[in-house]
Amino acid sequence: MTERQAILAGGCFWCTEAVFAGLEGVSRVESGYIGGQVDNPTYKQVCGGATGHAEAIRVTYDDDVISYDDLLDVFFATHDPTQLNRQGNDIGTQYRSAIFPADEAETVAARAGIERAQPDWGAPIVTTIEPQGQWWPAEDYHQDYWSGEGQRSPYCLAVIPPKLAKLRKGFAARLKTADA
Repeated sequence: MTERQAILAGGCFWCTEAVFAGLEGVSRVESGYIGGQVDNPTYKQVCGGATGHAEAIRVTYDDDVISYDDLLDVFFATHDPTQLNRQGNDIGTQYRSAIFPADEAETVAARAGIERAQPDWGAPIVTTIEPQGQWWPAEDYHQDYWSGEGQRSPYCLAVIPPKLAKLRKGFAARLKTADA
């Protein structure tokens, strides 16, 4: 087993966390903040848009089961990478589409992932590739949000099920089995 981590931002972290948690080979998805200039930011600060952070997820995965390229393909298929600094009604740089590679190999893979995904979109992909700076875990109540509070949230109920449907449709072979 080769455990690795990938950091991705594709809008609201509750929504991206729910998608990646269902993938075979993924052992943990942590919501947090990256790419800003304030130490230990709070959700309220990040939502205000002045810290420079993105709401992001840190995916811990087994590279022998699912590859970084596979994660990128899921990432591009389950959010709109053509929307600059927004996802749907979530507007601001904190909701930007961004990849935070850990090294040069991941940077190359991120560029290739954008090229692979571009034909699927009718507009240019605006996903940024940013340096992997300090990671700040989000507050505890944001972790594993969809499986708890999110199932009662009108926002989550409107946004997450369509993402999960895209995941099931395009990546059925990559999903965890019910007994996993």
